[in-house]
Amino acid sequence: MNHDVNQSVSTSLEPLHLQALLAHTHPTILVHPKTDSIVFANEAAAKLLGRSIDALISLKMSALHKGQVPSLVVFSEAALYHGFAWTRGLDLTRPDGTQLKLEHEARAITLGDEEYLTVTISDLDARHRRDVDSEADDYLREGIAEWRRAERFFREIERENQLILGAAGEGIYGVNSDGVTTFVNPAAERMLGWTAEELVGKEIHSIIHHSHVDGEPYHAEHCPIYNAFREGIVRRVDDEVFWRSDGKPIRVEYTSTPIRDHGLVIGAVIVFRDITERKIAEEKLHAALAEVDRLRERLELENAYLQEEILSTNNHHEIIGQSDAIQGALKQIDLVAPTDANVLITGESGTGKELIARAIHQASTRSDRVLVRVNCAAIPHELFESEFFGHVRGAFTGAIRDRVGRFELADGGTLFLDEVGEIPLELQGKLLRVLQDQKFERIGEERTREVNVRLIAATNRDLKEEVRQGRFREDLYFRLNVFPIECRPLRERPDDIPPLAAHFLRNICQRLNIAQPTLTKGQVHVLQNYGWPGNARELENVIERAAILAHDGKLHFDLPDFSTRDGRKPSPATKADRDTQPARTILTRAEMQQTEYDNITHALRQTQGKIFGPDGAAALLDIKPTTLASRIKKFKIDRRDFAAPENQNAR
Repeated sequence: MNHDVNQSVSTSLEPLHLQALLAHTHPTILVHPKTDSIVFANEAAAKLLGRSIDALISLKMSALHKGQVPSLVVFSEAALYHGFAWTRGLDLTRPDGTQLKLEHEARAITLGDEEYLTVTISDLDARHRRDVDSEADDYLREGIAEWRRAERFFREIERENQLILGAAGEGIYGVNSDGVTTFVNPAAERMLGWTAEELVGKEIHSIIHHSHVDGEPYHAEHCPIYNAFREGIVRRVDDEVFWRSDGKPIRVEYTSTPIRDHGLVIGAVIVFRDITERKIAEEKLHAALAEVDRLRERLELENAYLQEEILSTNNHHEIIGQSDAIQGALKQIDLVAPTDANVLITGESGTGKELIARAIHQASTRSDRVLVRVNCAAIPHELFESEFFGHVRGAFTGAIRDRVGRFELADGGTLFLDEVGEIPLELQGKLLRVLQDQKFERIGEERTREVNVRLIAATNRDLKEEVRQGRFREDLYFRLNVFPIECRPLRERPDDIPPLAAHFLRNICQRLNIAQPTLTKGQVHVLQNYGWPGNARELENVIERAAILAHDGKLHFDLPDFSTRDGRKPSPATKADRDTQPARTILTRAEMQQTEYDNITHALRQTQGKIFGPDGAAALLDIKPTTLASRIKKFKIDRRDFAAPENQNAR
């Protein structure tokens, strides 16, 4: 026994109490219930139990009654609560092996500031062996027999309860109204790593429920288990942690049910189960489902892009042409494709910039991944960042779910930015950072994502001039222009017109399921003498229209007459030129169109490209501004060619 406790108790006991205890004729011991220690024992108790007084004082009460700890706890708690308790359910084995059937009577006493139990022990067998001759003794024997029957009945109930507790797969333990453990079943011992002897009689919250999973202290006043018997209501918790004896947490779900005695809540029973493996499985499942959703979304977007590309392709899957310009472009493709260098493709609209981008991607080591095309001219300015980098749900109004951006979609592949000159100036810095670091964040998300993207850009603008005008970042231009490729206009490579025309005609007739007309040398000569301001795209449209209108296998090309061979509009005639020309009262259709073209360009030159307002070109021509804008579009006139230097950025 703990000598400090012994000394403390001996100094606190009054001499008269101590003498009375030692002189007691019945076997009596004094127990300190909080520590389960035997504090004092008299000679009668030592003789009955077969041990010396010192030997008894060195033991705990539970050590005398091994295997009967739950019954002992119930007996002690009853004595403390009611002031008196009696039982014949606690047996004992002496050191010599003799089995004793005992009767225990306990009374609660307070000595000093501590509460103790005086336990008087009687040997039932010895009492039974005494001759009982009087009628009172007969009555006592009958009473003893009745008590023994009752004792066997309750012992059987207790045994059945113990079997039930031992067979239960869930962990079960009980606490009294002070939070002190009263019993623990074997399943709880296995799950927690503590033995019943280590937990019974101790405040269990501080042992297994002292902290949250993050290490933050779990104060007893917030514990649902304690609140169950403090408030008298059943508490159920789906996910918390208990702490094992090895310091490791286990995730549990539990129910704390209050125990009532004559209307008073005297404790609670807690039933719990280990859900660690289930929670790990759930978390893995949720992570797997999130990954499946992410991959599904990515595949859906890739599929949408590929479908869009299939629909938007011009039905030619290789570069057609035999001119020096085409051969030079093919050599450049062969040189740059195996690398990861950024490529800037320049040229007029319809010259095949996207075709070159596809050829570079297909010849690269990234050909097994997707080529993601972004038409920068078709994206509203406020949606550029979301389109490029994606967003998370709730990042802005209308963001009802996470969205993968084009950079993330192109991870491992190639990103083709068509009309790159249309990217807003305020976003160009973010684009530059991604190109430099290959890192970005979705809108509304702090997580930095890494990608491996090869960038190909295309534009029909003069980016050097855009940089000079302050509409394009110079550092971004240099980052894009690592390997420039120029797409020459069709008017500068007439040798490519015959194979292109034949290729378009064959594909168009197959697509439309019509008979293929004959393309004659004379018709090819007509096509070669046209300026093709719309380049290959315009050539394809002209071929398709002619194939649809073909009659008896003959093609007819309805080409405008106002364009020259080099594709440039004729310069307006000067006043002197017009004065030297003979007067004419009748103009051909082409001459009328040329006159209208000259008139519009002259008005734009006078107003420095301004259309609207009293001093605009529409007012000079005496027509509606919308009508003038429509005719400017028809003649493919760029108003910026007539703007003053300080107004060059006007559209």
